[in-house]
This record gives sequence, C-alpha cells and structure tokens, in this order.
Amino acid sequence: MAGFPYIPHTDADVRSMLDRIGVQKVEDLYSDVPKEFIKKGAYALPDAMSEPEVRAWLNGLAGMNAKLKVFAGAGAYDHYTPSVIPYITSRSEFLTAYTPYQCEISQGTLRYIFEYQSMVCELTGMDISNASLYDGPTAAAEAMKMTVACTKKKTRVLLSKGLLPHVVKVVETYAKFHGVVIGYIPVADGQTSLEALKAELESGDVAGVIVPEINRFGIVENHAGFADAIHAVKALLVEYCDPSTLAVIKSPAEWGADIAVGDGQSLGIPLCFGGPYVGFMGVKKEYMRKMPGRIVGQTTDKDGKRAFVLTLQAREQHIKREKATSNICSNESLMALWVTVYLSLMGPEGLREVNKLSCDGAHYLKSELLATGKFEDPFPGKPFLKEFVLKPVKAPGLVQNALEKAGFFAALETEEGYVSFCVTEQRTKEEIDQLVKTVKEG
Repeated sequence: MAGFPYIPHTDADVRSMLDRIGVQKVEDLYSDVPKEFIKKGAYALPDAMSEPEVRAWLNGLAGMNAKLKVFAGAGAYDHYTPSVIPYITSRSEFLTAYTPYQCEISQGTLRYIFEYQSMVCELTGMDISNASLYDGPTAAAEAMKMTVACTKKKTRVLLSKGLLPHVVKVVETYAKFHGVVIGYIPVADGQTSLEALKAELESGDVAGVIVPEINRFGIVENHAGFADAIHAVKALLVEYCDPSTLAVIKSPAEWGADIAVGDGQSLGIPLCFGGPYVGFMGVKKEYMRKMPGRIVGQTTDKDGKRAFVLTLQAREQHIKREKATSNICSNESLMALWVTVYLSLMGPEGLREVNKLSCDGAHYLKSELLATGKFEDPFPGKPFLKEFVLKPVKAPGLVQNALEKAGFFAALETEEGYVSFCVTEQRTKEEIDQLVKTVKEG
C-alpha cells in the first residue's frame, strides 16, 4: 500500500483484515471477476496538468461516449428537465442540508419535504406520504415488509409477473433476508391475472400483493376486482406506479390500493447511469405508523405562525431496531426537492401535456413499425401510454444492434423475446421517422 499514501491503512492493518476473512492477498477479493476485465499494467494517466488542461482532457474522454437518442424505458424515462431545477437544487443551503432534526434551523428543508409529501398524496390519492426512499425497487421492498408488519403472522407476499424485472429482484433479495415467502401471479394476455390471484389468495397466508399500474409491457392494467379479492382475506394491495402517468390514469386510491410506491425519476430527473433516483410511498392513514422513513407535519410555533416539524417520530431511528418495520434513517431528500420543483413548475396541465405528447408519439411509432412488416403485435388493442412491446420477425439482438449503430437506444429485449420501445415528449417526429427508416432498411 506504500504507493498510495492517502490510504490510512498500514500493511499490518491490511494483513490483519485479510487474515480475519481468510484471504491471502487483496487480489483474491477479485477472483470471481473474469481476467479479461482486470486492468493489467500501468494506467494511461497524463502528467500533472493545469485546470484548463484537465477540463479539456476530461471533455475529450466524455466525447468518446456514444450519444444515442433514447427510445427505451423499462423504469427509467428520458423526460425533459426544466433548466431552473438544477439551478435551485444546486444552491448551497440545499446541497449541504441533511437531516432536519432541529426544526428551529431546518424550516426550509422541512417545508419542501412537506410540499413533496402533499404532491405525492395528490398524485396517488393516498392519505399519507413519507419523506422519500432511495428508489422505486427499494420502495417496493419496503412496502412488501410493511404488508407483513400490518397483517401479522402472515409471511407470504405475491408479486405480479408484470412488474419490472429489477423491481422483482430487489424485493426477492429483501424477502430472502427477512423471512418472507414470495409467490408469483402470472400474466394472461398482457395483464396480471385476476383468476390466478384469487387462486393464490385461497391459501389464507397472503399478507400483501404487489401489482404494476403500468406493467413491463407498457400496458395500463385494469385492476377492477383486485382490491375486493385481496381485502376479503385481510391482505393489502400495493400498486407500483410511474408517477408521471398518474396525471392521466386512475390513481392507486381509485383502484382501492392500501399502499402506493414507485420511482420519482420520471418527474424530471435526468438519466444518469442508474441514479440518483427517489422512491416514493403513500399509504392509507391506518397504516402510517408502519411506514418507514420520515414524515413531516405542519403545526404552529409559539407565536402562532405556521411551522413544520418531523412528526410521528416513534419510528425506526427512535425505537429498538428489532421492533422497527425498517431501518431506513436517511432518504433521497435532494431528489425529493428536485421532484417538488418539477411538479410545481409543470402543474396539472403541464403533466397532462407531457403525457399527451408522449402518448401521441408512442402510438405513431408503434403503427409505423407494424407497417414495416417486421414486427407483430403480441397484445393488440391493449391500452398503453408511452411504452409498448412488439414481437420482431428477426432476432431481438439484431434489431437492437442495428438501431444502436444508427444512433438509437431502443428495442430492449424481454424474457419472452419481445422488444420494447418508449417515446417521451423529448422525441421528435423526425427522430421517430428516422428510427422507422432504419428498421425498413434492415
């Protein structure tokens, strides 16, 4: 370690740690990494440079990245970010704010979290929202744990096969280490099967059911009858949502959901190699004491003026760990601010316009792709907004590679061999026509 003086561990420290875990040398920690991916030899780093030279060098590296036009979704969407949002959220009072325990000096942070919670409740129709979670998948996992905590003695949770794959994987991981048994509801004709759900519920051991408002095929699901069947066996219904679309489709509350979760990334957070994102959670008021994370409430100070405080604080950071539903003690607060600014700027009309432009573009793209004769529609007539899947005549990988070479990130392959496309308000008719032309030329 002598070559890295900024690393505080001595050779003896490193040897002690390696001995403790039964490893001979540091390189052994990477034994499962394929050798072709391990860097050999010295790094090609330049000599010391001035700041302008460093900036130019880094810009040159960035210029090597392929800039593709995004026609993909699968839980991460290329919506427009109004330029004022990065300006507001980069202000030092927001960037340096962390935990608003001291309400006397945290009124700004507490207020925007309160506004964020209010907006989540308005979108989802739920009574209470928490002060954000890390991302959509972990929000779904926390909801899974909540259903078990709220129903007691039941340890099985059902997941729709229509959920996004990465959401399912995260929930499965949480379940494995919390003693929760996961069951699955199949998809029939592009929709989570109500009949299969009813059959699973007959066992009487189901604590909760997680279904997507819009599934991984882009189909807007019809959940009529779901809440009645689930509540009849005293289980909870969890809806996984894309919050941007809740401006134009039925809210989780209208479907009778007990918990609404999802990822706020579609609310103006730009795509950036997987994060940071922000998970949201809204619940019916009878379940709020089992909800993880913080809740900001409105009150009055000693002078009778409106003030904001953390409320219902007998939560995971204040009670014994084993009695808590979760151990989340921090949140994506800066991203919650980002979402709050976005929703404030867009308003109801702006959100509806975003969905209209996205929907019009997606339907146009789908009809044009089908007209090429190189795709089949596996779910004709099913409602969708901005995302859809098609069955390609050729291998999905060939379609994706051809589009990538032409400058498009599109045609993500599903486990069924379909390819998915997504259109947001960022995509122009010219770009759509160019994508279709690429497909036609094969």
